[in-house]
Amino acid sequence: MVRTAHMLTGDFHEAEDLVQTTLAKVYARWRRIPRDDVDFYVRRSLVNNNISRVRKRRVAHLLTPFLPERVHERHAGHADSIAQQAAVTQALAGLSARQRSVLVLRFWEDLSENEIAQLLGCSLGTVKTHVRRGLQALRTHPVFAASRTDSGHGSTASAPSPPFAQAPPSPVPGARP
Repeated sequence: MVRTAHMLTGDFHEAEDLVQTTLAKVYARWRRIPRDDVDFYVRRSLVNNNISRVRKRRVAHLLTPFLPERVHERHAGHADSIAQQAAVTQALAGLSARQRSVLVLRFWEDLSENEIAQLLGCSLGTVKTHVRRGLQALRTHPVFAASRTDSGHGSTASAPSPPFAQAPPSPVPGARP
């Protein structure tokens, strides 16, 4: 849960605060939560609390672009490299709270678009639009755009692409591998 919150907020300490707030609110409503939907309810609360947090801090910077070193050490196994983690965090910072939420749920939590729509209380088309626009924004983000143009092949050691930043190539009928 903290890792998901970290992907939503971009800062480990903010993520811990978000999880603490979410769990406190869930605990207060525990008797009213359907037992078969506890995971769904907690995830939705986490996302909603993050969106509320972002709205309250609209004037301030939404995310810290780079993580503290001790967080890198603690979570080094969760990304290909420290540079990739920082690049993804920086790129996610430029997205709207809703786009960031949808992308984190889709690619970090590995939820289907239908599950995300249900979780966020919006239509499937809205989720697909946020995924498309969020990925489009990530592809044009300076960190990832520079990595594709510098080498001409897709990535460099200084600014690697996250796994979801580039769409897979479309197969061409009759083409040989």
